[in-house]
Amino acid sequence: MLRIQRFSGNRIQPYIGDLARLRITVFREFPYLYDGDERYESKYLRRYLTSDETVVAIAFDGDKVVGASTGMPMRDEDIAIRKPFEKAGYDISDIFYFGESVLLSGYRGQGAGVAFFKEREAHALKNGYSITTFCAVNRSEDHPRRPVDYQPLDAFWKKRGYKKHPELVSTFTWQDLDETAEAPKQLTYWLKYHA
Repeated sequence: MLRIQRFSGNRIQPYIGDLARLRITVFREFPYLYDGDERYESKYLRRYLTSDETVVAIAFDGDKVVGASTGMPMRDEDIAIRKPFEKAGYDISDIFYFGESVLLSGYRGQGAGVAFFKEREAHALKNGYSITTFCAVNRSEDHPRRPVDYQPLDAFWKKRGYKKHPELVSTFTWQDLDETAEAPKQLTYWLKYHA
């Protein structure tokens, strides 16, 4: 039975190494195909230590960290994430951005994904945000590294109340496992409005 616990600000510190290793492991899989570096990942994750409005929901199997899901106010995110919203006229002070959700493959299908959304949404609402959002990488259906049994998460996200907004797109650059250099990747945002 997985235990999901929510942490904010400096309480995230003890888990930075575990979270970095999780990102490296899970993001090697399709659709991200990202070859991560633990030093870079740890530095990236330290952003979540800066405010009590950040959140990390962690899935534990006993004492072992097997999954995590992050979030922070949109206003604190990088310009590449804020830009499509600002350009479209959104008030980013109303938006809470969900970063990664990573879960080791052996623990999928046990409700952690649903719990991750519930924990992050509860945190966002407690802090007064009316919109929650995340982005997902765009990969073609005929991508050569797409597993035969791959199931996109669109139906799962829709069931959580999120709607894809194809007009909101960011471009990030990274090197896929089968690429010889970094290349741009487009990610599209999904939004949910909370009453």
